[in-house]
Amino acid sequence: MCRGQKIPAGIGLECAGPGLNANGKQLIRKVSRQIQGLVTFTVITINTIFWFVPLITFALFKLLLPVPGFRRLMTRWIMAMGENWVTLNAKILSMGNSTAWDVRGIENLSPQGWYLVLVNHQTWTDIVALQTVFNRRIPFLKFFIKQQLIWFPLLGVAWWAMDMPFMKRHPKSYLAKHPDKKGEDLEATRIACEKFRDTPTSVINFIEGTRSTEAKRARRNSPFTHLLPPRAGGIALALSSMGSMFDAILDVTIVYPTGPTQFWDMMCGDFDRVIIDIVKRPVEQWMIAGDYSGDRDFRSRFHRWLTGLWNEKDARISQIYAESAA
Repeated sequence: MCRGQKIPAGIGLECAGPGLNANGKQLIRKVSRQIQGLVTFTVITINTIFWFVPLITFALFKLLLPVPGFRRLMTRWIMAMGENWVTLNAKILSMGNSTAWDVRGIENLSPQGWYLVLVNHQTWTDIVALQTVFNRRIPFLKFFIKQQLIWFPLLGVAWWAMDMPFMKRHPKSYLAKHPDKKGEDLEATRIACEKFRDTPTSVINFIEGTRSTEAKRARRNSPFTHLLPPRAGGIALALSSMGSMFDAILDVTIVYPTGPTQFWDMMCGDFDRVIIDIVKRPVEQWMIAGDYSGDRDFRSRFHRWLTGLWNEKDARISQIYAESAA
């Protein structure tokens, strides 16, 4: 990663002519910015289609030929396509953005490892930043996806082909009527994740459940300065299903010192600086041995651990902001 300086917005305007007033120059800046955004978005779309078409083709081969060795080969090729897609997207964005990357704790990670990645969430740009930073340093990032989305046209097949872990969860109302089904969703998810025992895997979880904003924090009476309260269910399910496979938990904190960059701003060249702080934490045996849904004591302990983790993250974000302002 490199550090860069943002190109001043007004550079090159001299050619517009000395007769332009401030409003005219401002209009040219706005138009130029939107043109840059359209060009960048178009090129990224072309790059996405370029890799998506063969990915879907290999996905169909993988689906129609259920031979374990062949499926593993298809999976490796599909993962390679995903990594190439991320690499080219990063290069395209770097042409229009002079982003200063400050990445801490990236050392001692391996593309052959198994990781549970826990991240705070502010903007869709988070996903682009994480893909860029972790690409080929750890296995391709995968999200837990609801089981029903496997039927989503084209994307469902693509997610399945990329070995995204599909999560089957029964709502509380259903379990109240069918108590015999309790634990069935966890077992189904655990079985679905068995394929990861032989394939290095990184599972990412935005445990706030949504993007954190000042309005949302106020609405939820968040006890944190920068974060929404964490939701424990998803990470508990991930640890119950795959905990024995994970080498470590990657506690990732994303900070945008000048404020969160939105997706279109990034397209337009306004992705100026991002700080990504990574803390590698152990997966302790108690985290994977308990029953989150059925054991109240375990659930309380899990919530205390997660709240403590979130308190540390909140303090770390405050510290990073203070350092950036100094």
